[in-house]
Amino acid sequence: MIDDDLDRIMAVMEAAFDPAYGEAWTRRQVGDALVMPGTHYLLIGADGTAPGEAAPAAGFALTRGAVDEEELLLIAVLPALRGQGIGGALLRRVIAEARARGADRLFLEMREGNPAESLYRRHGFVAVGRRRNYYRRVTSGPLDAITFRLETN
Repeated sequence: MIDDDLDRIMAVMEAAFDPAYGEAWTRRQVGDALVMPGTHYLLIGADGTAPGEAAPAAGFALTRGAVDEEELLLIAVLPALRGQGIGGALLRRVIAEARARGADRLFLEMREGNPAESLYRRHGFVAVGRRRNYYRRVTSGPLDAITFRLETN
């Protein structure tokens, strides 16, 4: 990972995650995760392909794998570019790369009510678990976390 890529991840992170839910990671959290074995990231440009060296990212994904499973830790697309297929293109790349690394299953967890749920379901993810009151909101009560799984083989 180069610092420019971390800058591009953080630019998307800061724009994409609503502070009311406290889901965004700090620069240090992302940087620390990326030096751990089995952690991978992807960047995507506004045209749905990997952005050039100096081009800004339209979205990113961060995953962590172990043995035959991988977890999608974070995925985000700039709000102004949502609804244009960028999230789907990014998710397809995540799935393909996890499969290429030998993952038989891909997991993700999201807060209840996250509009990205329809994207995950369209790509074959199914709900397999729930953590009650996992997400704390700044202005109102907690929300459940829903765990999804995709069989990649």
